Amino acid sequence: MVDQTTDVVVHVSSSGGNIFLPDNALTPEPRRQTHLSAPAPEKKLTLFALRLAVLEKIASRLGSLGFVWATVVLLGGFAASLETSDFWFVTVILVVEGARIFSRSHELEMQHQSKYTISGINTFRLLARQFIRIFRKEAQISGNNDRSSVQESKTEQRTPRQFERTRTWTSSDVPMLPYTGWVFVSRNVSRFCYWLQIASAFASIIISMIKLIRQDYGGSELKSRSTNLHSSLTLFYSLALAEALLFLVEKAYWEWMISVYKILDKVNQECGLERSGTDSVRRFFYNAYSRCLNGSIFDGLKMDMVVFAMELLVSNSPDEQLIGAEILYRLSTSEDYSVDTLQKIGTNLEIIERLVEMLNWRNKNQEVMRMSSAEILSRLASKKQNSLRVAGIPGAIESISSILDSTRDSGQATDEIGENSINQTDRWTFNNLGLLILKRLARDHDNCVKIGKTKGLLSKIIDFTYAEKRLLKDPNLASNKILAVKRSLKLLRKLVKTTGATGRNLRRDISGIVFTVSNIRETLRHGKKQPGLQKLGAEILTFLALDEGATEKIGGTGGVLNGLLCIFLNDDIPGNQTSGVRDSVGETIAMLAQGSQSNCQRMLRSDDVLPGLVEALNNPLIRSNAARILRNICAYTDPNQVKELLKEVKSAGATVLKAIMSEKSKPQEVMVGLAPHIFRLMSAEESRELFEEAGVTKEELATALVNILKRHEQPVPKVPRIRRFAIELTIQMMRTNPETVNTFLTLGMKNELETVFETAAEVENFDIFSGTVGLARHGLTINELTEDAIRLLS
Repeated sequence: MVDQTTDVVVHVSSSGGNIFLPDNALTPEPRRQTHLSAPAPEKKLTLFALRLAVLEKIASRLGSLGFVWATVVLLGGFAASLETSDFWFVTVILVVEGARIFSRSHELEMQHQSKYTISGINTFRLLARQFIRIFRKEAQISGNNDRSSVQESKTEQRTPRQFERTRTWTSSDVPMLPYTGWVFVSRNVSRFCYWLQIASAFASIIISMIKLIRQDYGGSELKSRSTNLHSSLTLFYSLALAEALLFLVEKAYWEWMISVYKILDKVNQECGLERSGTDSVRRFFYNAYSRCLNGSIFDGLKMDMVVFAMELLVSNSPDEQLIGAEILYRLSTSEDYSVDTLQKIGTNLEIIERLVEMLNWRNKNQEVMRMSSAEILSRLASKKQNSLRVAGIPGAIESISSILDSTRDSGQATDEIGENSINQTDRWTFNNLGLLILKRLARDHDNCVKIGKTKGLLSKIIDFTYAEKRLLKDPNLASNKILAVKRSLKLLRKLVKTTGATGRNLRRDISGIVFTVSNIRETLRHGKKQPGLQKLGAEILTFLALDEGATEKIGGTGGVLNGLLCIFLNDDIPGNQTSGVRDSVGETIAMLAQGSQSNCQRMLRSDDVLPGLVEALNNPLIRSNAARILRNICAYTDPNQVKELLKEVKSAGATVLKAIMSEKSKPQEVMVGLAPHIFRLMSAEESRELFEEAGVTKEELATALVNILKRHEQPVPKVPRIRRFAIELTIQMMRTNPETVNTFLTLGMKNELETVFETAAEVENFDIFSGTVGLARHGLTINELTEDAIRLLS
């Protein structure tokens, strides 16, 4: 947009506006990283799974070799020659090994489904708790639970609530056989398989050690140890012993890492998943371990926590969806892992669609997932390419709108204690996340179109801009509400800044909502402790004023102009806020006065306005906006009020002339623009007195004007009106005092005017711009103005 305070041409990008830093008081923003991300914590688990798989596969291969050797060589070739003890020992070892292999495969499957750590110590504790729970349940004893039960209850409270199943079974609770109660529940079968493996390994070791130490197999007929049977038995018992010992080494390593080193807890903590327990990390480990066992030992190394979570998120199991959402939420909000996580999510449209779909879930048990998906989407939308993918999903804006829920009295309970206040807190958390997502999506022009066309969404956004007086004076009462006001104002600013036909339609629709201006008025009136909100409100009014109808609505809303003028002319505002709030408010006032005679008359109803504006010309921080406001008042005020203006505006003449001679660039432009209107109110005698008071001669001012045209041989985007204003001042000086004609001729003004005529551009025919579209066309074109000046010189 082009205005009269800041750079004349403010290019608005196609994304809908300049990019502002996002605010997020709920969770820290992902830090922009210029270094490599930290090593993924799950790499410890995949390496652990690989080492276990190596031991398991070696043990299994040894066991398979011993099984084949016994069945083919011993029982097949020497069955008749074996002693009774050797026959039964070999048979027992084969049965035990077969049971171990069978139970191993199914034990791993059961572990994966039940999500329990299968370790000796932990299994014993779980079994003890199970027995206690069953005994108390059967006896129907109510009372306090034991310490372990209390601890377990506390753990369950920290984790997100699981879903109540009414039509499907939980894998760990499936009864494997009818009429057996808890005995053949899948989790208990898993523990039985575990202990069966341990028992079979010890049985193999004992039998093999006995036979290898005694070396008594073969009987009296085979005393010589050179026979094939003796060697075959020795090899078999050695294989069985090696396989069992290797299996126990694997189990010992397992127990050490899980029960002593607590690798699952450490990885869980590094991933930030303490709140949900170790279930998710344990499932990931079993997945990696299964891949290493079922395929190549390196297959598990290809797994990572993000991909694992995304697979769970798109599953049909509510429990898996909950785990996946929690993992993605934690990793996407982590400073160390957010970049990589968001990159992977952003390139997977199926995941984005599921996250958007989750915003529409209304079940009370699904609030955790809904909150997580909203947080992930807010992070995802912080990158423009991801925001385009999010908004490109059909119904995405409608889904985001579904988490916005606000009424004007909804903030009254936010500072109360109890269940109601908790619900309100969650409600405002959803609201703030929804506004944050929309604010980040609104950086793109096409997304602004979608937001504007979504039914009822603009009204919701504007409803959040309302802040009652007590909140503005004491924002600590409801920080979530203040945050919602701030984000809604930022979002609204992005929408009204949109260029082209889209921006015009959005500004029309926004200004047509009856609460828009009145909500901002409350912030301007009572927001002294919230200067940031006042600044946002003023900027919104500035862009709305691009529409002529909106200008009249704003000016006609009681107290808006007075509130703006009070802020702008208030010298008590701290210096570090002057360049922000007062500058934005001054720009708003100037825009509202642009081309609006009624707004100019409203401003002049107060006797303190003109003196305050004239005094503001002496303040370098707000001088430019004060000059713009005075110029518009002089240009668009009813001629019947000229006499009333004369005294006050005339007193500003000396200040304006001094500024023209000393300032450069933008400040000089606005002062040159104000000067013609001051001279228009004066006679020749009064203008001579003005020059004497300012200590500037007419020749010096004329020289300054000629130099301005020489310096700007072409229109300059930063000061596109400076040539027009210089010519207007030249014309007014010649009309006020014809003697200056010769001065301009002597200085070569005619040649400079001819240069302007040859280099005139359309940009010089407008006073303000929206993007590259000119608004508020001047009455005379730059060429017509130049021709008038040349005629006066002739």
